[in-house]
Order: sequence, then C-alpha cells, then structure tokens
Amino acid sequence: MEYKNIVFIGKSLDGFIAGKNGELDWLDMIPNPDQHGMGYYDLMEEIDAIIMGKTTFKTVIDFDIDWPYKKHVFVLSHSLKEVPKNLKDQVTFLHGKERDVLDTIHKKGFNNLYIDGGKTVQNFLKADLIDELRLTTIPILLGDGIPLFDVLPKSLVFNHVKTEVFLDQIVQSHYQRKK
Repeated sequence: MEYKNIVFIGKSLDGFIAGKNGELDWLDMIPNPDQHGMGYYDLMEEIDAIIMGKTTFKTVIDFDIDWPYKKHVFVLSHSLKEVPKNLKDQVTFLHGKERDVLDTIHKKGFNNLYIDGGKTVQNFLKADLIDELRLTTIPILLGDGIPLFDVLPKSLVFNHVKTEVFLDQIVQSHYQRKK
C-alpha cells in the first residue's frame, strides 16, 4: 500500500504562513474574481483525508462559514476533547506521535493525506513524514509572523516537480521528497 503526505500551504515571500497575531487576510490580497482554485481542487481529488492542528481547526471554525471540507478531518490536539455536534461525522480528534497518528489513520483506510497547519507541518517535517510540498507564495513581506519552517534535526532533500504562476502574481512550487 502506498501512502502520501502532502503539504499544500500559502506563505509570504519571507516564509510566514500567518501574521504575528494569526492574520490571514493577506492571503486574499490578489484579486481572484474567477475563484481560481490554484491546485486546491486537484489536491482534494488526490487525498483521502486531512490532518490539521488545533490552531488551524479553531481558525477554520471561526471563519463564520459552513464547514468547507468534504474529506474527513483529523485534528491533532491534546486539549480538545469533544468534536462539535455538527461535525461529529466529519472530524476526529487524535493525539500522539506523528507516526502513531499516521498508523491510526491508515488503519481507518485513509492513505493519501493533506497535512495542514504550522506546527503540524513542522512536526511532520521533523519526523521526515512529508512526501510533497506544494508551496504557494503570495508577493508580500510580512516582516514577522508564524513561520512555515522550523529547525530540523537533519536536512531534507526535495526534487522540484513544477512551478506555476496564478493570477500573474502568485507562484506555486511543487516538490517531492527525495528518499
């Protein structure tokens, strides 16, 4: 059985995924009148489920929109105990080491996973459990914020797959882990 863990995330030119107070408004600074998915819809076809951290989950809940995911979402948290009633069939809370979490999710039949959220992405990278990076760069220098990357125990080498430009300003680069 083949498994794949994919990071699909937006970042600033200086490598931040959110402002210092969690601001995300800059992600939409480039007008997108045709609602171009920039690879997101293709990703949703490729994956079986999503893994995100507590902070990302709370951010999505606070967007004041309907739950945006059609795929099952696994939220990594030690403190969250009860899934909101309206999401009982769509969300599962898990905690533990990244490899143990993956084993649990794989046993449920979910093999191709979208890994989302700052600390979650960093922890999966530290455990060398990311197979693909799809990084979308918005042309802004935030100067400070929540970084995409953190210190790693060892270097991780990736092969460049492709780079695309969307809306004449947003650059998305796709990399596969070289093992």
